[in-house]
Amino acid sequence: MSSSIELKKQHRHHGGWVKYFTHPSAATKTAMNFSVFIPDHEPGEKLDTLIWLSGLTCTEENFIAKAGYGKKATELRMILACPDTSPRGLDLPQEHESYDFGSGAGFYVNATTKGYSEHYKMYDYILEFRELIEKNFQTRSTGIFGHSMGGHGALVLGLRNQNLFKSISAFAPIVAPTQCPWGVKALKGYLGDNKEDWKNYDATELVQQGKFEGEILISQGTNDDFLKEQLKPEIFQKACPKNVSLKLKMEEGFDHSYYFISSFIDEHLEFHSTALKQAR
Repeated sequence: MSSSIELKKQHRHHGGWVKYFTHPSAATKTAMNFSVFIPDHEPGEKLDTLIWLSGLTCTEENFIAKAGYGKKATELRMILACPDTSPRGLDLPQEHESYDFGSGAGFYVNATTKGYSEHYKMYDYILEFRELIEKNFQTRSTGIFGHSMGGHGALVLGLRNQNLFKSISAFAPIVAPTQCPWGVKALKGYLGDNKEDWKNYDATELVQQGKFEGEILISQGTNDDFLKEQLKPEIFQKACPKNVSLKLKMEEGFDHSYYFISSFIDEHLEFHSTALKQAR
């Protein structure tokens, strides 16, 4: 894996900097974009780091520009790193035809189907991205969180890699993609018809295996248009074994937007800060 990154632009933000980079990815075999918030800190000082996974149609810019994390991340001295949601610059079959498959909708899986298997390796890419951030910035412990499709990705990657990601949270995640329209479309398109393969990327299936031990925070708005058909947090809640402490917080009146995320981002950053300190 190349650790070479190229700075594209930067902005002063609260007590730190927002920076945008591009780099060549071994996983996707394309250039990939990402953004990062870095609070001011002393030379050689290592900081806890959170990787944010965004949802359908998003890029590396949505969270970093809209989520309202700056003041709290500065206070907690946390690096926030945001990868893109799919490879870019390709023209694969049906890649640009719908919002919920292909471009902007990599679903954080390693595709195996024809046309997608060479480049759509977003599960491997997030692991590559974590290593890239660790090599290029002064990181300490790393947590993972995300929204919607990205919440699905955060849960899956966190549950499967507790040695790498020491804390997990999500906003309105797709918790059971094998049981909802968004998930079925994506998993079939990227992985084919064998539903046993789909289970490797289903947080509800993974949590039942009992390999993860710890606490997970999920925030879900009660006025989310996708709550009943696509998100179904109660399925994940019922599946959690005793060794998983799930904080499922149903937030009255909130929807699926960044208005929701920015309203509770401080709580999530505090949650991760505490968990990462305890993990050290």
